[in-house]
Amino acid sequence: MITKKRIFKSCLPVVMGLLVAGSVMLGGCGKNNVAEGIPASSPSYNTNVSDARNTPVVRAAKNVGPAVVGITNKAVARDFFFNLRDVEGYGSGVIFRKDGYIVTNNHVIDGAKEIIVSLSDGRSLNGKLIGADEITDLAVVKVDADDLPAAEFGDSDDIMVGEPAIAIGNPMGLEFQGSVTTGVISAVNRVLNKGESNMKLIQTDAAINPGNSGGALVNADGKVIGINSQKIVTNAVEGMGFAIPINTVRSVVEELISQGHVTRPYLGVSVFDKESAARQGYILNVDKGVYVFNVSLDGPA
Repeated sequence: MITKKRIFKSCLPVVMGLLVAGSVMLGGCGKNNVAEGIPASSPSYNTNVSDARNTPVVRAAKNVGPAVVGITNKAVARDFFFNLRDVEGYGSGVIFRKDGYIVTNNHVIDGAKEIIVSLSDGRSLNGKLIGADEITDLAVVKVDADDLPAAEFGDSDDIMVGEPAIAIGNPMGLEFQGSVTTGVISAVNRVLNKGESNMKLIQTDAAINPGNSGGALVNADGKVIGINSQKIVTNAVEGMGFAIPINTVRSVVEELISQGHVTRPYLGVSVFDKESAARQGYILNVDKGVYVFNVSLDGPA
């Protein structure tokens, strides 16, 4: 028969062992949670590497890239010995409307006997010149195709100096079709003299090389804000590219599509303001108005 005293004596070592073990376990938990400050469960960080790589430049390239095409200008020129030979020039263009209207630079298609448009999906189509404007260096080419990936256009009056700029085009020809370069908007309303007229252009340091002419200048929202037009190329100057503001492009292109040319107001008179007249030796005894010094015989005036 086992008595209470014997039970107590036999159970005492077991109880003491359990108490010691419990102290060790509780002490360990306290040490981990309080002394070292380590939480009981680690937080879950749902970091998606793809999201980190999907930058505005990547999204812009995906949005606009399919709308940028290659333009091949097939022409005839005389060589050093005045013999006629076939020559080819290359440039870029942007799909303006999904029914086949494409905007490019006038100098890209100037003198072309045949125009070939290379789409981003690999197709090559014959292009027809709809109209061109030398003053703005813009032209419209039409291909016989429907449901093309037309570009989305932004507002060039709303761009800011310093914001990202992405150039998409075909530098050095079709071998490098769809190349993407990046930079910033360096200046807006940059006035450059072009023959008898002045043009207000967007300046960027995004690399624009031969063959990029007619391509797209895109903002971080994936919208076209300009058509790349020219680059200053000298040994001393780098990173100066220029684009025609898209607001100018849209108005010119609409006229070229509707009537094949751009109509500009023409008065047929040449004038001086008061200060300019004084520099030319003319004294105007008026506070307002201009001095008319020439009138075209066949002009509207």
